[in-house]
Amino acid sequence: MSNTFNILFLCTGNSCRSQMAEGWAKFHGGDDFTIQSAGIETHGKNPRAIAVMQEAGVDISQQQSTKVDDAMLDQADLVVTVCGHADEHCPVLPADTKKEHWPLEDPAKAQGSEQEIMDQFRTSRDDIEARVKQLLQRLKQTGNN
Repeated sequence: MSNTFNILFLCTGNSCRSQMAEGWAKFHGGDDFTIQSAGIETHGKNPRAIAVMQEAGVDISQQQSTKVDDAMLDQADLVVTVCGHADEHCPVLPADTKKEHWPLEDPAKAQGSEQEIMDQFRTSRDDIEARVKQLLQRLKQTGNN
């Protein structure tokens, strides 16, 4: 068992928002944190999410679209749900596991031209980065890592 703080980002399909959150948390968190993401179900990875993260210099192409399991929940010190469906359907967590909810818009539901859709993905990417940085900073300040 490591002494790093374990964060699990949980989404419906682990294809987009939770993948970006995992990428940013690994990028900004360094060795102080163990980062995972998972879904209530798996939908595969969204190629637009991979593309906009690549634009920002973070490669998430090797991350897996994973279905949450009991072992992940047992290891997590904090579960961050990144969509309403995951928040409502979040499995029962161990008593000492904290939970936080981020009501993020799903960029995969964006409509319009390819440019408009990609702009929505970039907006989501930047919002998720800001939230991840705030979370990691708060955890470092409170000594939860």
